[in-house]
Amino acid sequence: MAKKDRKAGKRNQPPPALRELLRIPEDEPVDLSSYDSRATPGGPPDKAAALAAVPPLAQRLAGLQERLYAASTAGDRRRVLLILQGMDTSGKGGTIKHVIGHFNPAGCRIRAFKTPTAEERSHPFLWRVRQALPEPGEVGIFDRSQYEDILIARVRELVPRRDLSRRYGQINRFEQGLADNGVTIVKVYLHLGHDEQRDRLLARLDNPDKHWKFSPSDIEDRELWPAYQEAYELALHRCSTAAAPWYLVPADRKWYRNWAISTLLLEHLEALDPAYPEADFDVEESRRELLAAD
Repeated sequence: MAKKDRKAGKRNQPPPALRELLRIPEDEPVDLSSYDSRATPGGPPDKAAALAAVPPLAQRLAGLQERLYAASTAGDRRRVLLILQGMDTSGKGGTIKHVIGHFNPAGCRIRAFKTPTAEERSHPFLWRVRQALPEPGEVGIFDRSQYEDILIARVRELVPRRDLSRRYGQINRFEQGLADNGVTIVKVYLHLGHDEQRDRLLARLDNPDKHWKFSPSDIEDRELWPAYQEAYELALHRCSTAAAPWYLVPADRKWYRNWAISTLLLEHLEALDPAYPEADFDVEESRRELLAAD
């Protein structure tokens, strides 16, 4: 092929899947400062275009979720787990509201992980996560997750470094086991800019209706921003695997965040391609009986 023809061929190729664009490479150090938190990789050109893309996305997501749930009634054990991690105000709750709202709530299992309770602290750190996993046919959503036990634990020095270091491997083995058991894991790091977080925190202070979402400890955590960035870089580096890769979603633009996570979920569900189960009864006989009963 001539050089000009090769270029034309490249122009005609479909764009790469978003999960390829946003995926954190395996076995490579992560430098979060090299990622633009206002970028929109692979996304619509602007907010209006992103909002226009939502209805058809939502329709496709809802249809695939129904098929996944229906398939489980015939023994299909597959399910999806969306894990959301990010700094305060990065949009974990907003994602649940705007993206998971596309799904039938009857087929979703949402869990927000907060400070461990006394009972949870009495068990190994993965215990409480196992209790919250989605059942076959469900879409599970974690607002924070097992990663809190290598993020906050590292920054706040809650666990000896020797024990903390072991947890990366424990998490990888845990996630590999989930994948082997039919769980498609979609781990999303919401990459928020330092200035954007300040603006969002100020917006909460300026609105009395949002004061409940603010805590003075948010300021203390903000002062620990460099330590948290380092902790996230380590988690993204050491726990992005073939079975459970990490996806970095720039989160300063909420419209892009919502579009990107919706698209990531759609790509994973389309890859699963769940099917409605065939009837295990005589459809025509049932139709005759039903009509005869009237």
